[in-house]
Amino acid sequence: MTTSKQHSIVRHRLAKRLLELRSRRGWSQDDLAEAAELHRTYVSLIEREHCNVTLATLESLAKGLGVEVADLFRS
Repeated sequence: MTTSKQHSIVRHRLAKRLLELRSRRGWSQDDLAEAAELHRTYVSLIEREHCNVTLATLESLAKGLGVEVADLFRS
């Protein structure tokens, strides 16, 4: 498996899980962005698998959702 393919799988898993966790709460991307102290367009980019995120961003998303970072990758 190529590095590019591995990144794609990780981005896909994160995007899918963010959408799931956000939807469970009835949150819009704006709501998640506010809770995570991120810009809404950045949340949109993450959910559409268009960017790589930093560890700091993962921590912000997890904190905003009230979950552990590892929970962002669980199925």
